[in-house]
Amino acid sequence: MIAATFRRDLLAGKFALVSGGTSGIGAAIASALTDLGARVTVTGATEAEAQAAGRRQDFRADRALAVDVRDETAVGACIARFARLDIVVNCAGIIRRAPEHHSKTFAEVIDVNLNGTMRVCSAARPLLSANAGCIVNTASMYSFLGGAHAPAYTASKGGVAQLTKALAAAYAADGIRVNAVAPGWIETPLTTMVRDDAQKSGEILARTPLGRWGGVDDVAGSVVFLCSPASAFVTGVILPVDGGYLIS
Repeated sequence: MIAATFRRDLLAGKFALVSGGTSGIGAAIASALTDLGARVTVTGATEAEAQAAGRRQDFRADRALAVDVRDETAVGACIARFARLDIVVNCAGIIRRAPEHHSKTFAEVIDVNLNGTMRVCSAARPLLSANAGCIVNTASMYSFLGGAHAPAYTASKGGVAQLTKALAAAYAADGIRVNAVAPGWIETPLTTMVRDDAQKSGEILARTPLGRWGGVDDVAGSVVFLCSPASAFVTGVILPVDGGYLIS
């Protein structure tokens, strides 16, 4: 779908990093960037995640690395492996739901989702500035709504949205654009429990004007747009990819 929408050599010669790109939305983004000509590195939180991704038959990125985004040294070492970097997509994230009401779990989620995004952006800035690169962060519909069931996730994604705006202003002088996508209800392993609940899924679909769950390719296509020359004058945007959920 992605390659049919965009010119196949759209990103030829570009080098990309997708943190959290070993599964779910991140993996779809990595595949889309690869299909359009980019040389893509994905990261997972552990060596096991990275190796498992690399063994999958549908794995199309150049390499998969283990990088814990909570570890500033590890993030720096990952970026140091690049001679050139044009695109950074931050997809590394966790959700713990009810346990997030406890301070320790709350802090852990913030450290991965928000602080981890900042660590990657900060480490990548010098390389991105050399080629007027771009960053796409992963916000959420909970950047706009209150999620009573997941306070840390909600707070972290609200923070990612504001961080995106702040870095867009701060990095503009370096020629770096910084945007974010805000996925709504997307079919991933993280939403299986909700999709399997007929009542909850029905409520979600009833509120979604487009009347369906989103797919990972829906998000990937929006990320490709934000990485492409078509968005050359777009920065600081938080783009909902939610089928209209937020407006209903």
